[in-house]
Amino acid sequence: MIGTLFQYIVPFLIILTVVVFVHEYGHFRVARACGVRVDVFSVGFGPELLGWTDRHGTRWKFSAIPLGGYVKMHGDLDAASARSDQTLAADRTAFPAKSVGQRAAIVFAGPAANFLFAILALTFLFVVSGRPFTPPVVGQVVESSPAAVAGILPGDRITAVDGTPVESFEQLQGLVSPRPGETVEVTLLRDGDQLTLPLVPELTELTDRFGNEHRIGRIGIGSSGIEFRRSSILSAPVEAVTETWKMVTGTLAGLWEMIVGARGTQELGGPIRIAQMSGEISQDGLVPAIWFTAVLSINLGLINLFPIPMLDGGHLVMYAAEAIRGRPLAERAQEMAFRFGLAMVLSLMVFATWNDLVNLKVIEFLKGWVS
Repeated sequence: MIGTLFQYIVPFLIILTVVVFVHEYGHFRVARACGVRVDVFSVGFGPELLGWTDRHGTRWKFSAIPLGGYVKMHGDLDAASARSDQTLAADRTAFPAKSVGQRAAIVFAGPAANFLFAILALTFLFVVSGRPFTPPVVGQVVESSPAAVAGILPGDRITAVDGTPVESFEQLQGLVSPRPGETVEVTLLRDGDQLTLPLVPELTELTDRFGNEHRIGRIGIGSSGIEFRRSSILSAPVEAVTETWKMVTGTLAGLWEMIVGARGTQELGGPIRIAQMSGEISQDGLVPAIWFTAVLSINLGLINLFPIPMLDGGHLVMYAAEAIRGRPLAERAQEMAFRFGLAMVLSLMVFATWNDLVNLKVIEFLKGWVS
């Protein structure tokens, strides 16, 4: 039990606390800059475990349920900022008294802080330990595959496809997958010699659960492994921004594939899976742990920008409507929207946790135990 605690729970709590603190500190810092008094800064929900009050009157605390956090600003009637005390509209230190632009900036600052933290963390990693990438070096060749027929051998380094330079294995896949059944010329290096071999990617048909067919090309090779390249102090921030953008677009693409049925929803994970991954990754050292924390920070920032009431993105949508209309939405409409948002968030949490239990075979165990 103690071993499990230190292997999974402690790393999970440390990583989650860092990511949540960064998010909430973004809200806090911009709120203070806009002249809003912050009543509470909490890491976690529920009863307070420990805390202190600073000279500005903000109560900083750690709460009993460490699965999130919140910043309660002066004028908020709840931690989610779902309701405001309109009687404080004339109080210059209250959140409701601020302009719609200032309120939007305060709300957006949370996700922005997560992205900025990830960029800084990745910049540090790229300079200190290097940037991971998969070189276009052939590790395995599938027997009787297009690559084997063309004469590609393990150890060959692919440098171009139809004249387009190739710098990573992922880039190679991107050039080959859209061209099933077409002849492509692969340029490679073998023992210092450059060779150009024609081959035809094999057509592979995939059918998603909605019956949609996807046709991709495969040549039948595997990569040789991952390498690391250190970046300069000047280039690392640019590469970190690029990597962050790739993660954001990749996550959005993956979610869209789940919506249209091209990818299974079993990949969605909740707190249990995050705890499992935190424990496993932390055992590999500090560098993988920092990398995982950066990825988690990006995902938290991105999810909070979804236009769902209760999340930051939902607040931003309401502020946009207020800016267009010239006045806030009716209180009844806001209440209904937040109820809908709460239902969506809770449903997603339940679904993700169910996936965690299924993937960890807890449900299977319980079924066997009951029967």
